[in-house]
Amino acid sequence: MTARRTASETAAVPPPISEELRAHFAPLLRGTLMERCGIELLTLDARGGTASMPVEGNVQPAGLLHGGATIALAETIASFAAIVQAREVHGEGAQAVGTSVSALHHRSAREGSVTATCSARHLGRQMASYLVDVHDEAGTLLSTVTVATQLLPPR
Repeated sequence: MTARRTASETAAVPPPISEELRAHFAPLLRGTLMERCGIELLTLDARGGTASMPVEGNVQPAGLLHGGATIALAETIASFAAIVQAREVHGEGAQAVGTSVSALHHRSAREGSVTATCSARHLGRQMASYLVDVHDEAGTLLSTVTVATQLLPPR
C-alpha cells in the first residue's frame, strides 16, 4: 500500500470502528482524558473518523462547552486516525503523537453532545495531518481544528 492517497480516496466515509479495534483500545483508555470527557470513537480509519462527547461534564463556569474539551475531542479522533496510518506504513506497534493543534471556535454548545468529524489532509510516512470539524446535534459548526501528528515506527 502506498503512503500517499488522492483527494478522492480521502473523501470516502470511514467505516464504523470494528469490535476488534474497540476491544484493543478499551484497556488503554482506562483512566485517560478520553474516558474522563466521555469521548466515544464512532468511525475510524487512516483517512479520518468521527467521535462524540457529551457537553455535560465538559463545560466552563459559564455553562458553555469548554474550548479545551472541544480541542481534546478533535485531537483524540485525529490521533487515533494517525495511529492507524502509522501502523499501515510502519507495521503493528507503530504509534503517532500530536505535534501541533490549532483551533478556531465559531460557537459553543450548552447541552446534548458534539461530534468531531476528522478528514486527512496529508498522509505520509513520517507525518499525517487532519482537519476536524466539530458540530452540535443540530449540525451547527462549533469549531474547526487542525491537527498535525508525527508517525513513529515500533520500538
